Amino acid sequence: MGILGWIVLGLIAGAIAKAIMPGKDPGGIVITMLLGIVGAILGGFIGRAIFGSDIGSFFDLSTWLLAILGSLVVLGIYHVVTSRGHRAHS
Repeated sequence: MGILGWIVLGLIAGAIAKAIMPGKDPGGIVITMLLGIVGAILGGFIGRAIFGSDIGSFFDLSTWLLAILGSLVVLGIYHVVTSRGHRAHS
């Protein structure tokens, strides 16, 4: 899958991860989508490390599940980092 496919997959996976994960995002939808792209790429690396093979095509269910999982991980880390910084300034 090319870089354009990863970007589209990441944008959609980021939106799905935001719908799944509760809480307010300080960065809004743009940051959530960018985190989704990073999460999709992270999910690809995780899938490659765990399953030992490349991620399938754009329409493969495993590709989508790994992209959403990676997006949830990145979004969760973002929530932890931004909530710590917010508490320190309050």
